[in-house]
Amino acid sequence: MTALTPMRNPDAAGVARAAAKMAQILPPTPLLPVEHEGRSFWLKAECLQPVGAFKIRGAWHRLTDLSDEERARGVVAVSSGNHAQGVAWAARRLGIKAAIVMPADAPRLKLERTREQGAEVIPYDRMRENREEIAQRLAAERGAAYVHAFADPWVIEGQGSAGIEIAAQLGRQPSRLVVCCGGGGLTAGLALACPTAEVIPVEPEGWDDVARSLASGTIQSVGPNPPPTSCDALQTFATAPINFAVLKQRCAFGLSVTEAETRVAQRFAFSRLRLVLEPGGAVALGAVLAGKAAVDDDTVVIASGGNTDPADFAAVLRPD
Repeated sequence: MTALTPMRNPDAAGVARAAAKMAQILPPTPLLPVEHEGRSFWLKAECLQPVGAFKIRGAWHRLTDLSDEERARGVVAVSSGNHAQGVAWAARRLGIKAAIVMPADAPRLKLERTREQGAEVIPYDRMRENREEIAQRLAAERGAAYVHAFADPWVIEGQGSAGIEIAAQLGRQPSRLVVCCGGGGLTAGLALACPTAEVIPVEPEGWDDVARSLASGTIQSVGPNPPPTSCDALQTFATAPINFAVLKQRCAFGLSVTEAETRVAQRFAFSRLRLVLEPGGAVALGAVLAGKAAVDDDTVVIASGGNTDPADFAAVLRPD
């Protein structure tokens, strides 16, 4: 599928197919039991994926479905770092050339890891340039497939494969999924995978465009001057119609967390679960620890990523 080919809609059958693909190459990530202040829930440790985040799922599903002709022309993607690493990881194993448009201020670790996987990194100014325009122009020039970070049916289905794993690990459908949310690819995929679960997207404060969209019934943007956030992985200005079509049917509301609540979650994961979470991978846990999201014994919280620079993480571990 090229950058200009019309999109199809993601569906549960595609999620199941993506999960079968993932099972052939990687073991399920751990589902960890958590107890906190008398409450019990589960945490899905997607931070332990080979690229440190769930993004490997959508990238693998997308790239393995390319034709031989499409593979020969390569792929182009945009990402702050986690999708970049997922696409680069999949492309390297499939012998596909990958070019990733990444913000110049992305964490150094994410930039380095993407290059280590053999991908070409094309930097841009996050606040001044339009990454979609850059990537689509590049894809058109090269005849490459454009692998969007969240607004792609294969990517949505691939991310949803985590939900198939969760149900198998629990032995039943989860009652509730609390999900770190940027553009909504993971949230939409999990909603397709777990049709009876309550699905709650969680975003950084001031970057809660999905929550605003759910509240209004139409897609909303974060606006021209969103606040600074440590959650680089969740700096999406607006979700896309393909994602919102799923989200508005399955998500009654969205939540947001503060920078302080995110740091509390990072510290909790490290001290109690021995997990390193990046800020964007900790917001769902932050909402639970802050009492914003209810939990029960069948609630699953997604720890979506752990790609953080060592110095930044060391600073987080120091008390406020």
